[in-house]
Amino acid sequence: MIAKVTKLGVLVVVLMAILLAPGGSVALAGRPAGKCTTIQDGLVDSKGNPLVLGFDQWGYNYQAHIFNGLYENYSRPDPPVTESDTFLQMKWNDAWLSNKDCDGDGLLDRHYGYDSYIGSGAWLTNHMWGTYEDEENGETCKWQYFVKIVAVPADAVESGGVWYTADGTEIGPVIWGSFAIIQEVYNDPCAGEHGLYYKSPATPGLGAYKP
Repeated sequence: MIAKVTKLGVLVVVLMAILLAPGGSVALAGRPAGKCTTIQDGLVDSKGNPLVLGFDQWGYNYQAHIFNGLYENYSRPDPPVTESDTFLQMKWNDAWLSNKDCDGDGLLDRHYGYDSYIGSGAWLTNHMWGTYEDEENGETCKWQYFVKIVAVPADAVESGGVWYTADGTEIGPVIWGSFAIIQEVYNDPCAGEHGLYYKSPATPGLGAYKP
């Protein structure tokens, strides 16, 4: 359970690990010459577990760019966690984490064709929800948190912990250096939180910074 007084801060920090290293390193198991290696061709994770086309036992579907499972399973523990009061759904695009290896390094590609995530058009969303017991009255409280995060465009400017477009419009708070939060929604009636928590003045659209 995530305590309600620290939930937002904990979520944003922890989500760094979730998508920047899903599944650990992915090794090559036979790369056909002259083409991208796909999951069907035989890719395995750092522990030697074959990647599968559908959902695996943790909740990852690398082919479809989605995770849908218990929060604790984002790190692919062995064995997977089977009970939790916190659920997580993650979605990402190909620039964030591809379902292929096209650069020949034996890993699922990240920001393919770009030196870094900046300017790549990468994005991800995280939706978390769960329950906790209110310490004051014993009530079972339900909460939800949703966030959109994007890689900033190549001409973006950072100032005071906020990313701005080249014309000075606020994109959103800096997170993980190359990224900006463009939208947050937080609902927790027990804590008096309802609805939109942050919306980028530039745009909350995920495809706005596609190269």
